[in-house]
Amino acid sequence: MQNIATTIDQFRAAVLDSNTTTLHQLLSDTLSYGHSDGHVEGKNDFIQKISDGTYKFLTMDLTAQTITETESFAIVRHELDAQTFDEQKAGEAHLYVLLVWTKYEDGWKLIARQAVKKLR
Repeated sequence: MQNIATTIDQFRAAVLDSNTTTLHQLLSDTLSYGHSDGHVEGKNDFIQKISDGTYKFLTMDLTAQTITETESFAIVRHELDAQTFDEQKAGEAHLYVLLVWTKYEDGWKLIARQAVKKLR
């Protein structure tokens, strides 16, 4: 089984590439995906919005990452800075992100994510 840092890199690449096959593998069916504007969605809604261009990341830099890992779960925090093209509109995202991953027999799966906007 790959380590959690590799899984996070794989998740980042899947979001950038709109790779729904990989996202289906990495996201728990019970995913709670919280956005910086306060709305929360599940696995299928998030994947649909990645695939239809509602959410489009052109770049995504993850910095200041910390990982707390046990035998069965990992808590990941990082800063996310990105260039976006959501719904055909250029934009930027500057966020603090919390990810909670759980370990299954077939690998790590994201069960929860919450983002908040960085204060400028």
